[in-house]
Amino acid sequence: MEYFAKQYDVAVIGAGHAGIEAGLAAARLGCSVIVFTVNLDWIGNMPCNPSIGGTSKGHLVREIDALGGEMGRAADKTEIQSRMLNRGKGPAVHSLRAQIDRREYSKYMKHTLELQENLDVKQAEVVDLTKNSDGLWVLKTKLEAIYTAKTVVLATGTFLGGRVYIGDISYESGPDGMFPATELSKALYKLQIPLRRFKTGTPSRVNRRSVDFSVLEVQEGDETTVPFSFDTETPPENKAECYIAYTNDETKRVILENIHTSPLYSGKIHGVGPRYCPSFEDKIMRFPDKERHQLFVEPCGLDTEELYLQGMSSSLPESVQLQFLRTIKGLEHVEVMRTAYAIEYDCVDPLALKPSLEFLDLEGLFGAGQFNGSSGYEEAAAQGLIAGINAARKVQGKDPFILDRASSYIGTLIDDLVTKGCSDPYRMMTSRSEYRLLLRQDNADLRLTPYGREIGLVSEEKFARFERKKAQIAAERKRVEETSVPLSEALQQLLVSRETSPLKSGVKLVELIRRPQLSYDALAPFDPTRPDLPREVFEQVEIELKYEGYIRRQQAQIHEMRRLEGKRIPENIEYSKIDGLRLEAREKLAKIRPQNVGQASRISGVSPADVSVLLIYLAKEGI
Repeated sequence: MEYFAKQYDVAVIGAGHAGIEAGLAAARLGCSVIVFTVNLDWIGNMPCNPSIGGTSKGHLVREIDALGGEMGRAADKTEIQSRMLNRGKGPAVHSLRAQIDRREYSKYMKHTLELQENLDVKQAEVVDLTKNSDGLWVLKTKLEAIYTAKTVVLATGTFLGGRVYIGDISYESGPDGMFPATELSKALYKLQIPLRRFKTGTPSRVNRRSVDFSVLEVQEGDETTVPFSFDTETPPENKAECYIAYTNDETKRVILENIHTSPLYSGKIHGVGPRYCPSFEDKIMRFPDKERHQLFVEPCGLDTEELYLQGMSSSLPESVQLQFLRTIKGLEHVEVMRTAYAIEYDCVDPLALKPSLEFLDLEGLFGAGQFNGSSGYEEAAAQGLIAGINAARKVQGKDPFILDRASSYIGTLIDDLVTKGCSDPYRMMTSRSEYRLLLRQDNADLRLTPYGREIGLVSEEKFARFERKKAQIAAERKRVEETSVPLSEALQQLLVSRETSPLKSGVKLVELIRRPQLSYDALAPFDPTRPDLPREVFEQVEIELKYEGYIRRQQAQIHEMRRLEGKRIPENIEYSKIDGLRLEAREKLAKIRPQNVGQASRISGVSPADVSVLLIYLAKEGI
């Protein structure tokens, strides 16, 4: 029997990484919020890899934290091993990655939602979504409860129309054996939302007691760890080890002899899979000459014997999976606890969204996470945060909060999705940002904390710490620019040992720090006035000085980009009436409806000549 349950400002459908951030952001901004999940025990679950961060993804987590999101704090509280990736390269690509206790992470996020004022969590499957004539969204659950909301965030992950594939067996399912959201898919089709099918997968989980670790390579955490959150004062401890194993010719033989049983190659799976995280059988077919592949044996938590085999995603039959796993040294007697699978699901074409993540044609409806065609927990959380902020601002009659490409990886991620679209599950990479030397993970707070404060998600206490850090950086830079280092035999020996030119006289400390072969730590014996400051202050000053020329060049590029971003395009513009625009450009511009000339210039199919025509037209119209 249908009954009216309650009205909210914001309703969030899904409590994965996108839904969590969306719900918390909207509630913290003062809106009444309900977050729906098919199972309360699934909140913040990690059905794929039990880790947070990684190349470029670590940047996203630190940006989420700088804006006032939750993922970084949760990761710091529940991590069991921490590593900084790409230390041998420049600071632009340094990326933090942490192995997470997946059950503790889920527990932390569930409790955080439960404690949040203005927020209700409800275990219920939303089966219908419509809009009333009064502008309210109407949500109906499977148990026939009716909820209304002024705005709605769709954060359905891989549940929407989910179907699992293992060999020739397939069945409707969400990830990790949960039931799927099939009725909601039908409701979204009725709203004429452009859905398509994507596919992802996950590896087997195995029992620790069945692995011979004596023949595997140990992968330990960093000796000095770095937290994700700028609020975390004590660096996390390493509590577990990971391991590396390798496939061999026998592994390849088993795959090739059974490739016909893979639903990827038999034609059963029609969804498009992630380009940068293919299934293991796909790796074998794509790279037939590669002698071996790495796999990482990683713990799922401290209070479980479950191990995750990163790099071994598969949809082959269960018997074949067991067969190829047991060809790997150290896994000869492995016991599989959870069988690997592929999952197909419905998601939206993100070209149907505005940069605020609101739908172009459905006011008050927002998309976030894998529903928007992305992959990865971090990408999902970043979109959830922005969608939640903008859903709240919509309710409050405020302008949307939009980050541009020059401000953040979050801005790059969303701009890529809503401007360029994606033909396969989108994954963030450092190479996607043309301004990555400025958008480092180490300066995420310097870039974004003022935005978080202005929005209302950064507390007064956190902002005071941020201002103190900024002042320390400025003071330290002034000090090294004014401090002289006298010539000495010890200094000359250091310079020669570091293969950099010796001095002819004393020099300012700043000139030594600028040399690529030297560092703050190496120069410490020659810097008696060095103050007692946090590590990150020295890090910021050193990076600013060493890369000053490159940074200045990127800032000039950003200035030009923002000039084009400042040229607003009216929503009611008729591209068909603009003489000189090519037909393809007219079609793409009319479909995507860019908000400014900068966004228009990044649309595939819009040439520089089309942009010039558009600029001339806007000038003629006095816009």
